[in-house]
Amino acid sequence: MLRIGLTGGVACGKSTIAAMLMQHGAHYLRADSLAHQLYAPGTPTHQRVVQHFGRGILSPDGTINRAALANLVFPGRIGELNAIVHPEVIKAQNAWMDEIGRTHPHAVALVEAALLIEAGAVKDFDKIIVVTCGLEHKVQRFAQRAKLSLEAARAEVMRRSAAQFSDAEKVRHADYIIDNSSSLEDAARQVEQIWRDLCGNQ
Repeated sequence: MLRIGLTGGVACGKSTIAAMLMQHGAHYLRADSLAHQLYAPGTPTHQRVVQHFGRGILSPDGTINRAALANLVFPGRIGELNAIVHPEVIKAQNAWMDEIGRTHPHAVALVEAALLIEAGAVKDFDKIIVVTCGLEHKVQRFAQRAKLSLEAARAEVMRRSAAQFSDAEKVRHADYIIDNSSSLEDAARQVEQIWRDLCGNQ
C-alpha cells in the first residue's frame, strides 16, 4: 500500500485535487473531518480545548463553535490549539491508513491535511503532494467558497496563511507539486501523470 499525504496553502484547491485522485481509485480521508469528530462534546479533545481556551468558544448546545475558536487562535495562539489537536489527528489518520492496508494491501491511501507538514506528519507517508496556486487565485476561491467580498477574503486568506508554512516551504517537502493556478483540465493532466507514477512505484 502507498501512503500519500496531500497538502497545500489556504484555498489552493486541495479537495478538488483529492476528488480527482479518488476518481483514479485512491482511498481518501480528510484530516479536517477527523478534527470535527475529535471536537465533539464528550471527547477528551473537546474537554482539553475548552479547558484551555474557555467556554466562550462554545455554542449553546455545547459544541465548539469553529468560527469563534478560529477568531480566538488565529494567528497568535494557533500553536496552542495545534499542540492539543494535532497528535490526536495524526493518531487517527495513521489508524485509518493501517486499516486500509489490512483490507486493501495494494491500495493508495490518501490523506488531505492543510497542516500536514507543520504537524510533523511527513514521516508517516511514502509520498507528499503539495498543491500550489497564486495569491489572487486563493483569494477568489476563498471568496466564492465563504461567500465573502474579495477584500474580506483577502484578509482572511492572509490571516490563515500566517499560521502555516509558506507555499515555498511546503514545496521543499514535496515529492510532487501540482500548480492549480490554471484550468481544471490542466490540474487533471498533472494528477493523471502523478497517478501513473504512483502506480508504477507499487
